[in-house]
Amino acid sequence: MSRWLFILMMIPAVAAAQQTPQKTVVLVHGAFADASGWSRVIPILERDGYFVTAVQIPLTSLPDDIATAKRVVDSQKGPVVLVGHSYGGAVITGAAAGSPYVKALVYLAAFAPDSGEPLGEPGKKFAETSLNSALVPDSAGFLYIDRAKFHDAFCKDLPEAEARVMAATQKPLNGSVFGASVPAAAWKTIPSWYVVSSEDHAINPELERFYAKRMGATTSEIASSHRGTLAIAPKSPRGTRAAITIPVADARHEVDARG
Repeated sequence: MSRWLFILMMIPAVAAAQQTPQKTVVLVHGAFADASGWSRVIPILERDGYFVTAVQIPLTSLPDDIATAKRVVDSQKGPVVLVGHSYGGAVITGAAAGSPYVKALVYLAAFAPDSGEPLGEPGKKFAETSLNSALVPDSAGFLYIDRAKFHDAFCKDLPEAEARVMAATQKPLNGSVFGASVPAAAWKTIPSWYVVSSEDHAINPELERFYAKRMGATTSEIASSHRGTLAIAPKSPRGTRAAITIPVADARHEVDARG
């Protein structure tokens, strides 16, 4: 099974475990990107009957981003599977805390901070990645990825032409987020799944494994770059639909068992 089909299998499987007429998935993007980054994921989920919303977070501060995601979650009808990629993992960790709506969390190569833990602190225990030396601040303290280093640091397994477009349209992140923390960590009370990108040059895969283990998340790995986890381009729609509708019995069982 391709890594792309695997990712798409997991998110709907967790959503299916909600046992609700409306199967709702909310997607939260990461840094240096926006909600359009889910453009290849959304149609596949919608074809399978899921009501999908991709949050457009401002990347201005961790509290701002959490508040934006929480407003979207609170506006949904019925239980929600909340999915975060990269920095979006920190956002869903804060946005879902105490929420009566979020029933499952899915982290894709994502930060998963503990309560009161500065976002950048756990990474100090692991080797720096290519992204660290590629970040360039502007006069207001917002961070960009150096365009010359973008492809290698962020999306090595994507076509170079696509990477150039992503570099030109990247949405900067306020550097203050790495010193910020969440007051409560949702993964402590909500069933969680984690996908490690083993070829990630933005977040050290060992850090991702650390997060997943600490969370007690249902964990899998794919051979993907940081951004490659969302760059799904299946050639066979029928095959893709079949793959993402395969029930994942373990995921269903865990959501039901944990209530």
